[in-house]
Amino acid sequence: MKISIKVKPNSQQQKIEELADGSLIIRLKSPPRDGKANQELIEMLAKKFQVAKSQITIKAGLSSKNKLIEIV
Repeated sequence: MKISIKVKPNSQQQKIEELADGSLIIRLKSPPRDGKANQELIEMLAKKFQVAKSQITIKAGLSSKNKLIEIV
């Protein structure tokens, strides 16, 4: 499954918003430095979809706010 995601780092709280087109807006507490925001993103998605963190891959947008995520 592939999901389009928009990430908003440095937010006050962690939150996942689902849009009508199936994409997600995810607010992260972590700053976008040293991969911390990507790590927090993977942890949140693993909890939401109840899969292991190793089953989630960032396919595009590793250093961008717009990302394409693949969940196996």
